[in-house]
Amino acid sequence: MTRSSERSKVPGVGRLGLVDARAAALLEELGWTTEAHVPLLWSLSRSPDADAALLTLIRLREEMGPQWAALDRELSTDTSLRGRLLAVLGSSLALGDHLVARPDRWQLLVGDIQLESKSALQERFLAAVGAVDGRASVSEGAAISALRDAYRDRLLVLAALDLAATVENEPVLPFPVVGQHLSDLADAALTAALAVAVSLVVPEGQAPPRLAVIAMGKCGARELNYVSDVDVIFVAEEADSLTTRVAGEMMRVGSSTFFEVDAALRPEGKAGALVRTLESHVAYYRRWAKTWEFQALLKARPAVGDSDLGKAYIDALMPMVWTACEREDFVPEVQAMRRRVESLVPADLREREIKLGTGGLRDVEFAVQLLQLVHGRADESLHVASTVDALSVLSAGGYIGRDDGANLTASYEFLRLLEHRLQLQRLKRTHTLPAPEDTEAMRWLARAAHVRPDGQNDALGVLRAEIKRQALRVSRLHAKLFYQPLLESVTEFDKEALGLSNEAAVRQLAALGYQQPQHALSHLSALTKEGGRRGRIQSILLPTLLDWLADTPDPDAGLLAYRRVSEALVDQTWYLRTLRDEGAVAKRLMQILGTSAYVPDLIMRAPEVIQLYADGPNGPKLLEADPASVAKALIASSARHADPERAIAAARSLRRRELARVASADLLGLLDVVEVCGALTSVWVAVLQAALDAVIKASIVAGEEAPAVISVIGMGRLGGGELGYGSDADVLYVCEARGDASDAEAVRWSATVAEKVGKLLGAPSTDPPLQVDTGLRPEGRNGPLVRTLAAYEAYYAQWAQPWEVQALLRAHSVAGDADLGLRFLHMIDKTRYPAGGIGLDAVREIRRIKARVDAERLPRGADPNTNTKLGRGGLADVEWTVQLLQLRYAHEHQSLHSTSTLQTLRAAAEAGLIEADDAELLRQAWLTATNARNALVLARGKPTDQLPGPGRLLNTVAAAAGWPDNDGGEFLDNYLRVTRRAKAVVQRVFGE
Repeated sequence: MTRSSERSKVPGVGRLGLVDARAAALLEELGWTTEAHVPLLWSLSRSPDADAALLTLIRLREEMGPQWAALDRELSTDTSLRGRLLAVLGSSLALGDHLVARPDRWQLLVGDIQLESKSALQERFLAAVGAVDGRASVSEGAAISALRDAYRDRLLVLAALDLAATVENEPVLPFPVVGQHLSDLADAALTAALAVAVSLVVPEGQAPPRLAVIAMGKCGARELNYVSDVDVIFVAEEADSLTTRVAGEMMRVGSSTFFEVDAALRPEGKAGALVRTLESHVAYYRRWAKTWEFQALLKARPAVGDSDLGKAYIDALMPMVWTACEREDFVPEVQAMRRRVESLVPADLREREIKLGTGGLRDVEFAVQLLQLVHGRADESLHVASTVDALSVLSAGGYIGRDDGANLTASYEFLRLLEHRLQLQRLKRTHTLPAPEDTEAMRWLARAAHVRPDGQNDALGVLRAEIKRQALRVSRLHAKLFYQPLLESVTEFDKEALGLSNEAAVRQLAALGYQQPQHALSHLSALTKEGGRRGRIQSILLPTLLDWLADTPDPDAGLLAYRRVSEALVDQTWYLRTLRDEGAVAKRLMQILGTSAYVPDLIMRAPEVIQLYADGPNGPKLLEADPASVAKALIASSARHADPERAIAAARSLRRRELARVASADLLGLLDVVEVCGALTSVWVAVLQAALDAVIKASIVAGEEAPAVISVIGMGRLGGGELGYGSDADVLYVCEARGDASDAEAVRWSATVAEKVGKLLGAPSTDPPLQVDTGLRPEGRNGPLVRTLAAYEAYYAQWAQPWEVQALLRAHSVAGDADLGLRFLHMIDKTRYPAGGIGLDAVREIRRIKARVDAERLPRGADPNTNTKLGRGGLADVEWTVQLLQLRYAHEHQSLHSTSTLQTLRAAAEAGLIEADDAELLRQAWLTATNARNALVLARGKPTDQLPGPGRLLNTVAAAAGWPDNDGGEFLDNYLRVTRRAKAVVQRVFGE
């Protein structure tokens, strides 16, 4: 056969998957162009990166010279060697470099190779440094060089066995075997590094100090990555300077030779002593250790050095680990750790981060460790370190479902496999998938991870689909992991379900943040036993709903509220179907129920609001309603009823729905403070108008006209358009006679109307109160309820007190006859905006009244620093300061003619009446205090002005106020800081 005919049977570079333009020439240089090399070429084509493998072979041939022929022959005849070598060269550029630097190391991959035992690895590494009695006998430089080569050699062997299946039909190494061998390799490497450290620090003839190295993290659990920091803790018989120097040198040698050796998990972290005695460790963990430190100890293992001391360390500390869940701060610390981990991942990398991203490795590890901490005190079978082992025993013990355990293990091992392949490429620590648009990198990863085409998609398509599927499965199981066994313990649907014992269920619920776990269990039982299809849907929904509730500040109240809502809507077929089919609705509902005592009662009587939690074309449907349109619809709906009580009932119904909508949008962070206050004012005004219209209509005798027209003047926060959830409606009633009616008849009839309006609106109801307050009228509660316009004018001209003038600054026509209301406002302008401003006597009187209010109106026992209305830098401080500026300067500046605190404050700054920075401090204080006051009502369900002290209620208020991470402490610190700065401005501007 001619050479040309032989070449015709050799596949071309395109069929081999080679894309490098030099590929044909490189194959020619290797001599792989004959029919005898066809099997070898096809093996090359199956290498994860055939071009990289080919380039490394060329470099290897150049380094080997005449010895290349031996390797070439072996590759042609030994399929195992071929699979191992080509897989490594196509997967790891770093190990390819090692082979080029040490070309004889290919022989490590020949024959029936096995992974060495831990003891054999120890002997190999100690021999590399000539260790005798725990002390190296070679120089530091020689030791480091020998250890680096030995470590890379062992990585090469492991990687070859791990990767060979990608090229040839070699056995696949089980994932646990890889992690265990890497951990054994790390132990051996650190043992040799310790011997080198002893030789550098301890004088000849002196016995080395007793020092134990405790492996932590993945190394401690014997599930190490190819490239990972090795976390350690040092415990010594004597924590003197000599022992500390030995530990430090061991870390330095290890970090410069093998991998980063990190002791940051030691007591007090990097600020703490590197080496401690056993007694010092025990004292620290008993008194000072945080929950995360006990969680870290789950994986502690004596690895290197004095084994007796290492065992004593484990024996002393592990009992503390299994009681950590009983610590008072266990739940908040665990939740804070979870949030902190999530915050570490940049948003643009969240989908590519397989360790810390959503549905990633940390989700699995965190959930498993939490379950171990919760149940480990009562069940010693859970005292294992490896994540895979822990999943196995949790499943066997009934703490997670068997299928869930198996699926989570498979997902975990798949993600760890991807992590290993990414790290092997350059022997760099990474957990980030290639960018989606980098198809070549993703295709390489698919081949390196043994991913094969499935008939419909190529390997790349299969990998992308599998990554998405596994992440979704982990996210789903992360929720189900905690709650499915709880449900199985209370449901009767699955007779074969293992379930948790009552005691275990209580422990688990307590660890997940439920302060009354027995009550929570009864709620779960009631929900799943609703009967028939409803109970089954609840059993499907609850694992995810409970997981979302656990992220809220008050899961106990949230679960109770969910039960109450579910029972109230038992006849609404759309309810559970919506929660099942629209995840956004269910998640938002849980967030609201676990944060607010105000909203649940509203949505039980206005359940259609739940459907507004869904997303529309332009965002959540909660924002599709316009307050002005809602107000118009409320007035129109009430007008259809002749009977005032029925009219008010219609108005209450639409108000209830609007309050539920606004409060829900507020809790979800969809509305800011000003928008909330505007919407609440709008619906209050609409109810007032509807009530006034209904009472007037009922008061008119058929065929006659009303003897007067009435206008309702909003005062205080109503007049300023700044109502909160707990605000009353401060109003004045002004009337004017019509036709032949006298002023006395007009006032008498109008007073009857006003009384009926107040009585109708103030009638007992399960809705938030509708209290109308007329205490700001002339002469207060002793004066007439209604006056004519002329009577008001006469009174204000002759008798108006400074506080009454000040009150008129917020007066605004809100309901009734618009023309009369406008004329009333024009009439009072000369009183509230007096020519030349108010006199010094009036200024002194206002300051005196404010001082009296500060001294007498604050409730007994209230903290003046945290009272949102009357406290330091609170609403009253800001509003009185702004109003004093109006009283003094509004005659000069038309822009100060406003009932809005914020608008007036901005106008005062623009007019130069207050420094811009001072105005900004007051604005921030007003917004902060208003937001906090609203949040208090949302969280507690009733009006109050006093912020609570540290605890769950403060965290709930913080969450209702939209504070990040529901952190009540930071929320309160911010409130105190903002109001303290505002108070300084108030003292300067108001008190001058």
